Amino acid sequence: MTENQKRIAIVTGATSGIGEATVRNFIAAGMQVVGCARTKEKLNALEQELGRGFRGVVGDASDGDVLDRLFEAALEAFGHEADLVVANAGRGLGGSVRDADPAQFQELMNINVVGTTYLVQKAAQRMVETQKAAFPEKAADIVIIGSVVGRHISPFSAVYGASKFAVHALAEALRRDVGPQGVRVSLVQPGIVISGFQAGAHYSDELVDSFHEKFGPLPSCKDIADTIQHVVTLPPHINISDIVVRPTRQDYP
Repeated sequence: MTENQKRIAIVTGATSGIGEATVRNFIAAGMQVVGCARTKEKLNALEQELGRGFRGVVGDASDGDVLDRLFEAALEAFGHEADLVVANAGRGLGGSVRDADPAQFQELMNINVVGTTYLVQKAAQRMVETQKAAFPEKAADIVIIGSVVGRHISPFSAVYGASKFAVHALAEALRRDVGPQGVRVSLVQPGIVISGFQAGAHYSDELVDSFHEKFGPLPSCKDIADTIQHVVTLPPHINISDIVVRPTRQDYP
């Protein structure tokens, strides 16, 4: 049995984009995965396709009770605590500070910042306890999906960038807290990756076409999932804490 076969992962936003690609990578590597999404039908389809190594939990990843169920599901389905959490669920929102819809901004902050905070807090509390006996023989990972616009704020994606700026601060603060106790925290910051994100952020077809023209070929969701896979399969004493993945031709942001 390989080390990966002993690992249990939790992935939010598990039925599309980077989240789904990450789930598929983990399952292919022999891990056991609990995935969270709001669409029951998509989760059921993944359970049927991926088999006993995948368990779905339906709900909103900004709901603390739903997040508690993820950790409970890992114990019930696979017999021990999750030692790998990917905080991937989130949404985008185009537009400037002047033009942002306050209701959509509130929803974005709730899932991107509040939900992520709830999830990584719960993960950190559990992992610090398990790593007292497990480190450095075994790894425990919290992976947070950020964005290049959280590093280089764009006026045209301002409130989304602000949410990711907050998440980046959260990741570094958490790393400094739990890293000395054997828990790795990794911030993965994708550049332009085409997925359902653009539609959710209300990007126009013309804008998406311009991404391909200016920056293509663009990374796929699988490319980002492969980066996550690399980060979490390093030896337990090695932590890639901050990584940016851009298309080669993307100069900004």
